[in-house]
Amino acid sequence: MKTLQIKTAQNVNIKFTLAGVFQRLLAFIIDNIIKFAYLYLIFEFFDFSSLENALTGDSWDIKAIEALVLIPITFYSLYSEILLNGQTLGKKLLHLKVINIEGYKPTTTDFIIRWFLRVIDFNLFSLLFVYVASLGLTDEYILLVLLFIFGKLIGFFLILFTNKSQRFGDIIANTIVIYLKDEVKFSQTILQEIKDTYKPTYPSVVKLSDNDVRIIKETFESSAKFDDYSTLIKLRSKILEVTQIQSIHKSDKEFISTVLKDYNYYTQNM
Repeated sequence: MKTLQIKTAQNVNIKFTLAGVFQRLLAFIIDNIIKFAYLYLIFEFFDFSSLENALTGDSWDIKAIEALVLIPITFYSLYSEILLNGQTLGKKLLHLKVINIEGYKPTTTDFIIRWFLRVIDFNLFSLLFVYVASLGLTDEYILLVLLFIFGKLIGFFLILFTNKSQRFGDIIANTIVIYLKDEVKFSQTILQEIKDTYKPTYPSVVKLSDNDVRIIKETFESSAKFDDYSTLIKLRSKILEVTQIQSIHKSDKEFISTVLKDYNYYTQNM
């Protein structure tokens, strides 16, 4: 799998595993199964024929109801990714997630751009069909089939061949899709054993993210093991800069160890 290393604003390097094209394709298929299941249930249990008879002669009301029925699947990807923090149900099942290219959560505008540009990534056939039809070539069935296949595969080929596995919507929205394969291991790496009677010293540690604390812990343990005081000084300085903590510890080791314990205390008791 492709990987991507990102340097955050705090100069912390984070390596992400990019989602593969077949993982994204499978998530796409799962999401479409959910959409078809919704339509099946709607038409199976809702009596549209009676409704149409009741609204005979008022085609606008019928069109409006049809539009309302289709809204949940039309905007499915958009509201799912916004509400589920970068995931649809398909992505969640396959442990995939949309993030900003700089490692942050995408903005609502980013999600809207990704959703809107699906028309190019997966539905380019619709645009090509209109163009071909305008040329009077609607009888060219083979051409139309080829255009249909080509239009549906634009996103697939872009994900397959771009360096960051991005479809057109990702490129414009400045997003990537990552594979959360290390999610469990990641949670374990930031854990510190603290006693029930532990009293925290630095409340400002909550300004750090899980990613920050993971890297701090790994760097601290490695530096402390080999007495790398130069790295410990830099690590302490970076923590002070990000959190604005007023340290009461003179020793770098004691200070960083306390920060890690405090972070665990606050995140486990919030």
